[in-house]
Amino acid sequence: MDGTSLSEIVLERRPGRRKALPRPATTQNLRVNWSYAIGVVVIHVLALLAFIPWLFSWTGVAMVFVGNYLFCSLGIGAGYHRCLTHRSFRCPKWFEHLLAILGVCTLQDSPARWVAVHRVHHRHPDEEADPHSPLASFFWGHMGWLFIVNSQFQNVPAYEKYVRDLLRDPFHKALVRNEMWSFVYAAHALVILLFGFLAGWLWTGAVWGGVQFGLSMLVWGVFVRTVYSWHVTWGTNSASHVWGYRNYETGENSRNNWLIGLTSGGDGWHNNHHADPRCAAHGFHRWWELDTTYLTILMWERIGLVWGVRRRGKSAIAAAE
Repeated sequence: MDGTSLSEIVLERRPGRRKALPRPATTQNLRVNWSYAIGVVVIHVLALLAFIPWLFSWTGVAMVFVGNYLFCSLGIGAGYHRCLTHRSFRCPKWFEHLLAILGVCTLQDSPARWVAVHRVHHRHPDEEADPHSPLASFFWGHMGWLFIVNSQFQNVPAYEKYVRDLLRDPFHKALVRNEMWSFVYAAHALVILLFGFLAGWLWTGAVWGGVQFGLSMLVWGVFVRTVYSWHVTWGTNSASHVWGYRNYETGENSRNNWLIGLTSGGDGWHNNHHADPRCAAHGFHRWWELDTTYLTILMWERIGLVWGVRRRGKSAIAAAE
């Protein structure tokens, strides 16, 4: 924080923009994005295997939350969002690539496409061109927008306009080419399965014990965790533009949502983020706004792993009020 006292923070209670919106014009042809639609349905169905008692383990349950912190809070929140989209801090290329790989393990597409969509969202928040405003409908803002082809992101020149900086990096270009990012997700699932198998085999002394524990880790640590991370991330787009309180008048409908703020590692303090998008701290604009992603970034800064961490800017926030 920059020393601004709580008394200097304006708790904005005006409702923000509420007018219903049509879907973006670039989605009006209603072509189904089959790769997304099938993928989302399949992972949700696989997550239902968690209801089979034989596949239950407390380690698997713990992996949902440990994995959400590692892959979603750090990979998506710190990597895709704060580092790649908004350049809220700087770091060595190898560390940027590591965060990107962690983000890929949430099955939320390549870093370049995720960043392109989010940058368009910030350019047109809660306007017709916003790729996922819940003012079109809550379901659309939460996940419906994933299932319909948005021609804006199929058009190479338009797409590259938003992520030219990323596509200059051969690493990010490689993840986009031939859907390489999806193979990374599959590889990480296999690693978790094999790790669970070996751990279970060594613990029980039986191959069948290894099979049971490995499958438990796969179901809970990959499929359930992926679904959990999806809905936490999607909830930032939907719930955090519908329900919650506002510290700042930002000209759109962003909200600070308690549930999403706490489960996402800080990204749900969304009104704060829209007030000052380049700020690395989405939370802590008020004392209760816990932001574990930002705390992790501060730890990285302290050990010299990242630098140039963007603090809250009074001028940027004042301009938004």
